[in-house]
Amino acid sequence: MTGLSRDKRIDEAPKRVTVLGATGSVGSSALDLLARDRGAFAVEVLTAYDRVDALIAAARALSPSVAVIGRPELYSTLKEGLEGTGVEAAAGKDALIEAASRPVDWAIGGIVGAAGLEPTLAAARHARVLALANKECLVCAGDIFKAEIARYGTTLIPVDSEHSAIFQALAGENPTRVERLILTASGGPFNTLTRAEMADVSPQQAVKHPRWHMGAKISVDSATMMNKGLEVIEAFHLFAMPEDRIEVVIHPQSVIHSMVEFCDGAILAQMGAPDMRTPIAVSLAWPDRMATPVKRLDFATLGALTFAMPDERKFPCLRLAREALRHGGAFPTLLNAANEVVVQAFLRREIGFLDISEIVETVLGGSSFPSPNSLEDVLIVDAHARMAAAEAIRALGRIFVAQSVVAKTRMI
Repeated sequence: MTGLSRDKRIDEAPKRVTVLGATGSVGSSALDLLARDRGAFAVEVLTAYDRVDALIAAARALSPSVAVIGRPELYSTLKEGLEGTGVEAAAGKDALIEAASRPVDWAIGGIVGAAGLEPTLAAARHARVLALANKECLVCAGDIFKAEIARYGTTLIPVDSEHSAIFQALAGENPTRVERLILTASGGPFNTLTRAEMADVSPQQAVKHPRWHMGAKISVDSATMMNKGLEVIEAFHLFAMPEDRIEVVIHPQSVIHSMVEFCDGAILAQMGAPDMRTPIAVSLAWPDRMATPVKRLDFATLGALTFAMPDERKFPCLRLAREALRHGGAFPTLLNAANEVVVQAFLRREIGFLDISEIVETVLGGSSFPSPNSLEDVLIVDAHARMAAAEAIRALGRIFVAQSVVAKTRMI
């Protein structure tokens, strides 16, 4: 079912590691674990897009062979900041892909969004274990990505907390005896609001996740529940489970990270504090375990664990993701690209919160592409969806700005 290689033990020390997206929330959690046991790990590559100061600090602390900044204009800053360390400095897309192609024992794909497709695919070809945190690789190019994993014999371990939970629950189990996968969702910051009340929420409100500390983009995705929709698509590819047997339940406490139900009615759940260091550690030490400083659960004081079904009328992004998965072909790529564009527009206050799902639906309804057969095909579809979303934003954005001006005038 999983399609994941589970027959290789990675136990040599030190393990050579690569961290793609080292300054993001996932990358920072990975760096914390690596720094706690310097003797067990030899860092080969650290990368970041534009947080050059954070990358310099990480490189000075962990002494990788190379540090790569995505924006070429920051190369001189990076090089100067690493002077005297022996760490090679590099910049730009080609340098990023070259660094990701270096042979290592373990690599984590922590670059957010479709920008992570090419470097993560390069890492998949050259790392013995790929810890996948970039869900867009499977959403946009699932079949292509899995084919490369199989071709190179790479062990793929999911790092999303939900998919890590399922991965752990399936350990040693017969995949043909699985009845359904149950992904839990916190519900995000707007779980108790009506759809009408969400019309006026701000970017600052949307990024304040009640349980997890994440970047702005994924926090907005959690608020719209698009993140959970993308995770449904990811689970479909990771565990070869039909869409109608992948369920989502709202679990505001974020203690149970996901569950697997078997044909005998037994349900296995993975529990723990909401901390990304746990699923990262699972992948880093697999098939063993490693100590982490993650807060332990105190069941005596935990209180109630509650569950509810998601309302797809209030959160239509979850419905759109499921529809894209059922349609297949280019639709998941269109979905992801359009969503990335509109989320950034919302964060820039160019559109309203409810416009996010409306524009994504417009792009899905107005596009027609054959199934992509290569990464180049995926990038063509991605580019089309971004242009279509940008045009819809320009139209809706003018209305949104005009309405905001009127609303402010009435308040004066």
